[in-house]
Amino acid sequence: MDFKKHTYTDLVVTYIKKSILDGTYQPGTKVKELVISKKLSISRAPIREALQILIKEGLVVWIPQKGKYITELDPKQIRDSYFTGGILEAAAVCSVIQKYTAGDIRKLEEIAEKMRLVAENGEPIEKIAPLDDKFHKILFSRIDNELLLEFCRRSCQGISKFLLFKYWIQLYSVEEVYWRHKVIVDTLKKGDVYELEGRIRNHYLDAGMRMSEICKREISQ
Repeated sequence: MDFKKHTYTDLVVTYIKKSILDGTYQPGTKVKELVISKKLSISRAPIREALQILIKEGLVVWIPQKGKYITELDPKQIRDSYFTGGILEAAAVCSVIQKYTAGDIRKLEEIAEKMRLVAENGEPIEKIAPLDDKFHKILFSRIDNELLLEFCRRSCQGISKFLLFKYWIQLYSVEEVYWRHKVIVDTLKKGDVYELEGRIRNHYLDAGMRMSEICKREISQ
C-alpha cells in the first residue's frame, strides 16, 4: 500500500465531510477535483479515490457527462432511506444476536450513560452525534457481511450524520436520544430477537418520518 497516497485519500474524505457539515458544500453542490487539489495542495489521484469512497457511502453522486455532486435528497427519499436502513440494520443485528459479548453490552451501556450525562448536564445535542456513531459501530462490529454493512451505511448511517446533520440535531431532545438508545441496549440484553428487530426498525422509521417533515417544511418556506 502506498501509505502517503492512502493518507491523502483519507485527508480528502475528511475535508469533504467537514465541508458538508460546515455548509461549504451544500446538497447539489458540484465537487471539483481541481479546486480541492489547489485547496489541499495535493494531486488529483487521491481526490478521485476519495470521491469513489464517498460515492460508495452515498454522500456523493456521479452524474454521467456532468460530474460529481453532493447528494441531494427530497422528503420521500429521506423516508425511504431510513425505512430501508431500519429494516437492514434490524435484520443484520438480529441475525448475530448470539455473538454480542458481555463486553459489547457494557460498551453500549456506557455510551447510553454518556448520552444521559449530556442530557443531565444540559450540554448541546451536537455532542450526541459521535456517541451515536460509536453505538451503531458496536452493533455493526459483529456483522460479518460486508455487502449488508455497505447497504446499511449507504441507507442512512453516513447520510444522517452529514447530508442531513442540520435536520438530525432537531429530531429529538437529548433526553429522548438517551431513551431511544437505552431501550435498544435493554432489549439486546434480554435476547428477544423479535422485540429487538422491532425496536431497531422503529428507531429508524420514526427518525426518518420526523426528518422528512422537517425537510418538507424547510422546502416550503
